[in-house]
Amino acid sequence: MSTVVEQQQTPATPATTPIKPKLELNQLPASELFINREASLLQFHRRVLEEALDSNNPPLERLKFLSIFSSNLDEFFMIRVSGLKDELEEGCDQLSLDGMTCREQLQMIRESVTPFVAEQQRCLTAEILPQLESEGIVVTSYHSLSDTEKQRLDVYYSEKVFPVLTPLAVDPTHPFPYISPLSLNLGLVVQASDGPSPADPPKFKNEPRFVRIKVPSVVPRLVPIEDRPDTFVLVEELIQANICSLFPGMDPGPSYTFRVTRDADIEIREEEAEDLLRVLQREIRQRRFGSPVRLEIAAEMPEVLRKYLTESLNLVEDDVYEVEGPLSIQDLMALYEIDRPDLKDHPFSPTVSERLQSGKPLFDLIKERDILVHHPYDSYECVTDFINEAVTDPDVVAIKMCLYRTGPDSPIPPALIRASEQGKQVTALIELKARFDEEHNIEWARKLDQAGVHVVYGILGLKTHGKLTLVVRREGDLLTRYAHIASGNYNPTTSCTYTDVGLFTADEQIGADATELFNYLTGCSRQTDYRRLFVAPVTLRAQINALIDREIENQKAGRPARIVAKFNRLADKQMIMKFYEAAQAGVKIDLIIRGICMLRPGVPGLSESITVRSVVGRFLEHSRVFYFESGGEEKIYIGSADLMARNLKHRIEVLAPVQDRQIKSFLKDVVLAAYLRDNVKARELQANGTYRPIPITPGGERFDSQAFFVGQGADDTAMVRGKMLV
Repeated sequence: MSTVVEQQQTPATPATTPIKPKLELNQLPASELFINREASLLQFHRRVLEEALDSNNPPLERLKFLSIFSSNLDEFFMIRVSGLKDELEEGCDQLSLDGMTCREQLQMIRESVTPFVAEQQRCLTAEILPQLESEGIVVTSYHSLSDTEKQRLDVYYSEKVFPVLTPLAVDPTHPFPYISPLSLNLGLVVQASDGPSPADPPKFKNEPRFVRIKVPSVVPRLVPIEDRPDTFVLVEELIQANICSLFPGMDPGPSYTFRVTRDADIEIREEEAEDLLRVLQREIRQRRFGSPVRLEIAAEMPEVLRKYLTESLNLVEDDVYEVEGPLSIQDLMALYEIDRPDLKDHPFSPTVSERLQSGKPLFDLIKERDILVHHPYDSYECVTDFINEAVTDPDVVAIKMCLYRTGPDSPIPPALIRASEQGKQVTALIELKARFDEEHNIEWARKLDQAGVHVVYGILGLKTHGKLTLVVRREGDLLTRYAHIASGNYNPTTSCTYTDVGLFTADEQIGADATELFNYLTGCSRQTDYRRLFVAPVTLRAQINALIDREIENQKAGRPARIVAKFNRLADKQMIMKFYEAAQAGVKIDLIIRGICMLRPGVPGLSESITVRSVVGRFLEHSRVFYFESGGEEKIYIGSADLMARNLKHRIEVLAPVQDRQIKSFLKDVVLAAYLRDNVKARELQANGTYRPIPITPGGERFDSQAFFVGQGADDTAMVRGKMLV
């Protein structure tokens, strides 16, 4: 296997041999230096959509990627678009880093999203659903059923659906109804059929009225058809077919589906909040009442109804998106639960290294030598085992953890509760402001607090995003500290679908740093120096800058100089400019960035020695690994940080050095090398902000990095990984 250093490596360029005439960084317009943040994020969503468009993927996996794409777009509108609209409404049309106004960005988003949605719906209706139908999984129309099948479904409607429907008409005494965010709705116009009725109120006027019907979430979106296995009808079609049952004596017109997205960003002035938990709970309740930011409608909806909805929701035409086919594709993921492994990715079972199966206590193994785990390819059980051993070990006196996203069913908070009940000193730093996980975290915070765990919500004005656990164990007359530092959340559920790395170590200096970091988080410490850990917002930026500066110095001196970094997002102006500075000095830089990247690679005189690639595949790439060749004294760091202003300035982030030679070799020559070798799932960023597939030479090898780690891409995967980790 080729190593990272061999991958795309170019000899160090002497300082006297310029690559290209250098562009003056301070003289270039912002639009030439930076890719727009929102455009870059939309490009990531486009790459997710590409996985659904890829006919090489099994059909239920393609459906899964369509669902992910839809959920991503929902969040994009709830957070990013809502933020831009808020700025416009406040009269603050400020420029983005690349020089675009809010209005220009909203127009760019509209022009980008419209074809994405059209492609999504075409893929669903013209490819995936027909492919599933050929495999015996059918979503059919109500009108295609036999009379007997219709009668059975009508009975189902009467018994299971009709009782929970609430049509809401609009008239002078009934204002336009509140439309809950992301709910599926039917809109129609009704009018009295003939003459007055005893049921009419005294001043009844026989005028057309708009009626909204919320499709209830308490009934399945996919209604099974009796005696036809794995065949379904959409519940909204069933409601539409029986619409007259809701309006006796009235004449209902055709009904059309629509869906509203609302602003869901929570803003909390922490300095004014006496009780952060209580304030956050109130804000979560208010989230559902945020201002509308997008209206999705069935493409066949008539103009008059479309205009009425748009005006009633205080939106404009550019906020309206026509959809050919079913709305809210996420609901179709119920099909994924059907037991059809032949229509999904090959089953995958995480492995446990021989060393971890030796039967020795985990603390002894960590003390012998650091341990690296690479999820989901390595089982997450070693992390839960680490916590559980700390709970049951009578020599463990203290456990401290940072919990960012735990999930509702995580076994880790209950383990901390057991530890507290056994008299151990347990501290849990819970980030209440983890977006869309606030309610889960609030619930765990309460349970932990009631069990006697020291629950801390972090530092005023900062999110605690670092993934860190510290265990203090009495060993003879000494206290030994064991640390787990990772890129991923303490959530066993997402560990099966996210790629992450984690390091177990008993290094004394890292343990001392972790102790002082927790003191900083829980007390009034003003710690500004750490021995080995890089901690944001205190030291991380300066330390990374120093490492890049060293690569620049080495390049100029003719010593080995190289940077390879894998992380999720690059949107910090200072870090981008530092990478440009290194590139202009001739340093070879390979960045593996899953999502947002505002740096323009491959620009002559600016960044021609920088490549940026993104890998989107079966697993969500989430690991962060930073490699610096450092004149031959290679340095590698792992941890939680991305290179965004919010991570470097407004979050608690942790990066830890990897010191074990074998682990360094594994990360450099196996992990990073695999991503740089990928020409199947990887896409390369172009200077114009778009991504292209990695060219494969005729007869060349196709290499899928994730398949390689799973073991489908190379027979020696398990051997290589096992050798590095044992």
